[in-house]
Amino acid sequence: MTTRINFNGDITENLSISFYDHGFLFGDSVYEVISTNKNRPCFLYPHLQRLQNSAKGISMNIPWSSEKFTEEIDRTLLAAGNEESYIRLIVTRGEGAVDIDPSSCSHPNVIVYVSDEKKYPEELYMSGVNLAVVSVKRNAKEALNPGIKTGNYLNNILAVVEAHRLGAHDAIMLNASGNLAESTTSNLFFAHNGTLFTPALGCGILPGITRSMVMRLAQENGISVEEGSLPLEALISSDEIFITGTVKRVMPVTQIDGDSIGSGRPGPISKKMMRLYENLLDSELPYDPAFKLNF
Repeated sequence: MTTRINFNGDITENLSISFYDHGFLFGDSVYEVISTNKNRPCFLYPHLQRLQNSAKGISMNIPWSSEKFTEEIDRTLLAAGNEESYIRLIVTRGEGAVDIDPSSCSHPNVIVYVSDEKKYPEELYMSGVNLAVVSVKRNAKEALNPGIKTGNYLNNILAVVEAHRLGAHDAIMLNASGNLAESTTSNLFFAHNGTLFTPALGCGILPGITRSMVMRLAQENGISVEEGSLPLEALISSDEIFITGTVKRVMPVTQIDGDSIGSGRPGPISKKMMRLYENLLDSELPYDPAFKLNF
């Protein structure tokens, strides 16, 4: 495994961040995670689009253009030399006074982190994962909008700590209204009578890129998809469940709070979406610079 870190255009093997960087002091940063296929970044341009949207959401200016990001990501991938890579883009507010007021930060720091690909064990895709409904509620949109991908992850950390304490792989987080939101690093889908359901963006979730592509693939292949404010009871009584994310892709869920969902094995729609998404990654769409998503 080879790791390379690009800090403001300089590539190194290790990086130390200044104590005065507001990303370190206050979690004042935005980020994206990108996977590769044949060591090419998948859905790079939607990720860069979402990064810009996140920065706008916290009134931060990103100093690099999409073209500059593309160039520096390619340089860092080449320097790392992995067969497949995990890419993490981070833009911090930069160095400033030890004060939450960001006006003293004059120059954001841009980091491109590249390491060997991160993979989940194959058996999890065969048998499914166990999720736990946790007491930690997802941040309200009016507080810290979950649609903004920031480095302030304490809400999710508390949820996954509780889930692990309950013996689950990950958490299911509800919003302040008690309806379904998302997992700690994943969007949520469930099927009932052949229809896929997923919480709407207005429920307080991240507009996942994998989520968007799964919805598109489902509709193109004759599977109806409905978004909305969905109660926990609908999830628990569903036929099958899966979660989606950049690294985990499409991951079946077979237990909630230790109780089996459906047959207790990955269901037919989950398996179909896994296959369709893998086929999509082998197509040209993930690398098309003209491809955009509506966030």
